[in-house]
Amino acid sequence: MAEQVAAMCEQLIKAVNVMMDAETSQIYRLEALKFCEEFKETSSLCVPCGLQLADKAQPAVVRHFGLQILEHVIKFRWNNMQQQEKVQLKECAMQLLSNGTRTILEEESHIKDALSRIVVEMIKREWPQNWPDMLTEMEALTSQGEAQTELVMLILLRLAEDVITFQTLPSQRRRDIQHMLTQKMENIFSFMIHHYTFVLKLTSKNFAHCRVAVATLNTLAGYIDWVSLVHITFRNCHLLEMLCLLLSEPELQLEAAECLLIAMSRKGKLDERKPFMLLFDDVAIHYILSATLSDESLGYVEIPANLSKYMEAILAFTTHSSQFLKSTTLPTWGALFRHETLSKDAVVVEMATKYLRVSMTNLVKGGFPSRDDNPSCEYSRVDFDSDEDFNSFFNSFRAQQGVVLRSACRIVPLEAFQIAAEWLQYQIASPVDAGDVTSKTAEGLCSLLSPSVVQWDAMTVFMECVVSQILKNLEEEKLPIDESMELLQAVLNYDSKDPLILSCVLTNVSALFPFAIHRPQLIPQVLYKVPRTRAVKNVRRHASSSIIKICRDYPQFILPCFDMFYNHVKKLFSSEASLTHMEKFSLMEALVLISNQFKDFAKQKAFIDELMASVVADWTSDEMRLALWDPVAFLSFVGADQVVTESQSTDTDTVSLNRGRVSLCFCLYAMLAVVKRAHWPADLEEAKAGGFVVGYSPAGAPIYRNPCTAQFHVLLPNLLALIRTHHSLFMPENMSRLSETFSRAHEVMDAEKNVVLGLSQHSLDIYVSPVYRSSLERMQGFFTSVYENCFQILGNAGLSLQQEFYTIERLAEGIAGSAFVSLDHVVRLFLRQLVLSCPQEYYESLLCPLLGPLFAYMMQVRSSALPVLTGPVRSINKSTLSSANSSLKVSPLFFPSQTIYMSLLTLSFTLLSWKDTTNCHRSASVVCWTLLRPVSGNLLPEAVSWFYTSVLRGLQVHGQHEVCNSTLCQLAMLIYENLRPRYIELRTVMTQIPNISVDALDQYDKRLMDPKAQKLGEKKRKDQFKKLIAGTVGKALCQQFRKEVHIRNLPSLFKKPKPDKDLVQSSEALGLAALFSPEHDAL
Repeated sequence: MAEQVAAMCEQLIKAVNVMMDAETSQIYRLEALKFCEEFKETSSLCVPCGLQLADKAQPAVVRHFGLQILEHVIKFRWNNMQQQEKVQLKECAMQLLSNGTRTILEEESHIKDALSRIVVEMIKREWPQNWPDMLTEMEALTSQGEAQTELVMLILLRLAEDVITFQTLPSQRRRDIQHMLTQKMENIFSFMIHHYTFVLKLTSKNFAHCRVAVATLNTLAGYIDWVSLVHITFRNCHLLEMLCLLLSEPELQLEAAECLLIAMSRKGKLDERKPFMLLFDDVAIHYILSATLSDESLGYVEIPANLSKYMEAILAFTTHSSQFLKSTTLPTWGALFRHETLSKDAVVVEMATKYLRVSMTNLVKGGFPSRDDNPSCEYSRVDFDSDEDFNSFFNSFRAQQGVVLRSACRIVPLEAFQIAAEWLQYQIASPVDAGDVTSKTAEGLCSLLSPSVVQWDAMTVFMECVVSQILKNLEEEKLPIDESMELLQAVLNYDSKDPLILSCVLTNVSALFPFAIHRPQLIPQVLYKVPRTRAVKNVRRHASSSIIKICRDYPQFILPCFDMFYNHVKKLFSSEASLTHMEKFSLMEALVLISNQFKDFAKQKAFIDELMASVVADWTSDEMRLALWDPVAFLSFVGADQVVTESQSTDTDTVSLNRGRVSLCFCLYAMLAVVKRAHWPADLEEAKAGGFVVGYSPAGAPIYRNPCTAQFHVLLPNLLALIRTHHSLFMPENMSRLSETFSRAHEVMDAEKNVVLGLSQHSLDIYVSPVYRSSLERMQGFFTSVYENCFQILGNAGLSLQQEFYTIERLAEGIAGSAFVSLDHVVRLFLRQLVLSCPQEYYESLLCPLLGPLFAYMMQVRSSALPVLTGPVRSINKSTLSSANSSLKVSPLFFPSQTIYMSLLTLSFTLLSWKDTTNCHRSASVVCWTLLRPVSGNLLPEAVSWFYTSVLRGLQVHGQHEVCNSTLCQLAMLIYENLRPRYIELRTVMTQIPNISVDALDQYDKRLMDPKAQKLGEKKRKDQFKKLIAGTVGKALCQQFRKEVHIRNLPSLFKKPKPDKDLVQSSEALGLAALFSPEHDAL
């Protein structure tokens, strides 16, 4: 036997060395791995070999493999081992704990971890029933030295994690162990406190003592999160006192602070948490503040009674060089500034002003790990893996700062505005500093990391937060109007050629504009300034967005300047040849927004007719009509059939190549702007007075007319033709007409591929990347924008025009012959808008001809229909079934076509088993039962079985996800409980579920079918039903090939039975007989 073990150990050592040798070839490594795995699975020498390999004389890698063998035996063979073998293995494991390791400082951490896992696996299978003295034996081990004490702590920590945190045990075993841990918790806590208190009392601490204390504190952190608060607060919070004292120990600060943080995060009743106020005494605050001011400090924060000292500690964290450490203080600042009582305290009010000053520094983006231009860089190299990681964090950090800033501004609004004003004036007066990282696009321009840009950027965020809160929280008479007008005038006068700074200037104009409504004389300057702020494409886009935002939010104040602004726009259109189509349609959109304030149908219609005259002329011209109706002419019109050389693609004068594209895009954008923005007054009386109301529906709702309807009717035929032509471009004969340059024009753009793959462009390169794009990229972008804009126009037409859109003659035929020509490419957003905005009286004439073929097609290509299914399904459900009666069958009012209804119902249940958890959850929770319930009484038994099986199939695919599991179980229970009395076939389906208990099913059916049976509460019914269908729940892919670990239940712990007490037989006088005695009949 000994010779066999020695020989096998020699082979295993060689195999392990082969596996771990970096020079080993892949073939040999796989062979060695296969040999080791086969040994663990089949050999009868596992225990003796494992023990011999785990001897401390062996190298660490061999010892670790030996311990793995022992762990494998316990996990997978324990149930088949004889009792004597179990006892022997347990004794060997305890011997390893006692003298099988090196000293605490010499032993490898992975060896300690492996050894603790072995003991914990045995505890999970035998304690407390078969190993009642486990805790006593562990405590005895600690007397043998620091190494054994650390191992015991690791065992206790892993046990708590497996039982409480990860819950990797069967429920019965978990309850047994948790029950015993709870019973022994006072002893366990006393044991742990004794060990780290011992270290605290030592006058000369060595590394071994500190290692023990660290392990003890880590174990304590694993218990503080879930034990009763009584154990944390016993002896007048002695535990918390010791933890505060440990904050002054550099080697133990981190672990002590973590324990304190977990303790403070515990939920509980106010009376139970009241002892925690001990931490707010001067002594505790002194230790916390001392730890805060040290370079090695950690962000532990809570609201103290001694508010002044406490807030000094928080402010110290907030001014620390570590950006991550600063971010940990934000929840505390937010809680202080939002607190109803504390926010009025003089200390907090004073600190709010200090915080605003500190935020001026914290909002400045700095500290990239790859750079050395900021004190934060050194800390960032520890906290973040790359500049991208830091940039992502800082964007979130700044957003959180904005929330806290707004809370502080509510406390000291005028002081906040004064700080913002001083900062803006300083930036205006300061010269531009491009720094050493300049833009790649032009010489001397700033990049995103230039000193001036990061300061302007931070100041802009600060200004937006401050102004938004001032306008919300101050009465009009208290607003700093004069100061704000001076600022706005200074910003309007500021001139810079740098696009990044110009972008910040535009944001400040938009932020300060609300004050201008109190001084209307500045409004014309704003309207002149913003459209002329032009540099690069991003700034043009920003300027366009700004003017639209201003006209959208304050149209009534700009109305007096409408004629001036309109004339100014006309001059820009006629004189500015370089004005892009984006700027043109943005200005048109702004004008339409202002024109809504005319509140006069005739006047607004005349204005829109004039504004759109050139667009209508171009869109309906013979040249455009020929291009839009014929795919061959269209490809020639946009230049997709031409070969473009590299020299041509870099030439700035490409008018002959893209004139058609520019004209087409401008017409589409202009149509979208007018259709989306033109609207009647929200007030019914104003709408009636202005001539917008043309009648009333049978239900009494007013029917409006839109001033752009006439224009839309003229533009619609060519729009539908363009959609149809665009679909036909994917036909083989048209694909072959693309030139060599544009042969990939219909493929997914490289930028979109990168987004899908998670390789999106570095956010720092947005402004510094080259402006140049290839001809192919421009053509791909053109096709994409044309396609999206066409459907945006159609979708918004239903929302804006309403009755006037849905009454267009042969509309269903037009949409079916264009947008629905290729059902593979139906845009979900358009379909959702079309369905939601459609009045009920047009369901039959419009929706049925469109949705019938769509649903039939989706039934044929189910998986590929996934992107477009959820939108229409949920939209139809929301717009039709929300008001339907639950007893309603297939109603002609809501679904005039029974075929469409059943197709929709079938699709909804089919979707449950598609590999898309989000849509599965949506369909199960919103759609399925709502659609099934009205027709549940008219279904064939085979159909009911299919619907129910579809739900169970969904559980098989998605049941491992908690959210899907919950909604699918709820849906299955609704179907079973409501339909089981009428359809016995559902029971047949249930009996086919793997491992179902037929007796439990019989009991459930009895309670369901028998009106006299005792009814259980909803929660108990849900739990019982969930157990019945548990066999349908599939495994996640990562769990499907994992070897199962089986832990047997032990006899239940002894519980004292409750005494049976017969109230009727009891001799105790209850007084009931006397109450109903004849003497009381008179009552």
